[in-house]
Amino acid sequence: MAAEAEGRPLGVFECQLCALSAPYSYVGQRPPDTRSVILLEESYVLKDPFSADRDKFLVLGSRCSVCSRLVCVGSECSLFYSRRFCLPCVREHISAFPREIRQDVEKRSGPAKTPRAKSSVGT
Repeated sequence: MAAEAEGRPLGVFECQLCALSAPYSYVGQRPPDTRSVILLEESYVLKDPFSADRDKFLVLGSRCSVCSRLVCVGSECSLFYSRRFCLPCVREHISAFPREIRQDVEKRSGPAKTPRAKSSVGT
């Protein structure tokens, strides 16, 4: 696709937990202009705006493998353990994770994030 090759945004990524919003230029596992890079999950990717190198990119986020929420890669919103999991799903299914992951989740500070409500327009 021409938009992918030129790095123009295809759309806007928005985390459904923290509302991080950023334009993305690619969705998939093989970002354009990269040499032998294969991501472990289908990701929303942005060409790195701070680098002149065409092969540099930033991974914005992915879908939770349990509930399909679109979540950013921020540690307060999701974690990757063979697949992407949003923290609400991790907490809901915490006993299914190894001890190291459970300990890591317990260490994370702050209240549990929940999906943000969509505001109704015109009500």
